[in-house]
Amino acid sequence: MDTVNALAEATRRYRRTEKAHEEAREAAVQAVVVALRSGVRPTDVTAASPFTAAYVRRIAREHGIAPAAPGPKRATTD
Repeated sequence: MDTVNALAEATRRYRRTEKAHEEAREAAVQAVVVALRSGVRPTDVTAASPFTAAYVRRIAREHGIAPAAPGPKRATTD
């Protein structure tokens, strides 16, 4: 029965913190949007955020932020 009680307690803790976690996630999303709109490079935004590069791109598109211009092409050596 201790295992079931431990599971029940863990579930209660999870549910108590779920709202705070969602609020923190939304604050992080908004910070990503602000950073991208202010010109911070997407790679730097990704490095400073809890999100993957793909998710940062998704956030950007969902908020109407255009893709970053491609960087310079690497010189090829023959």
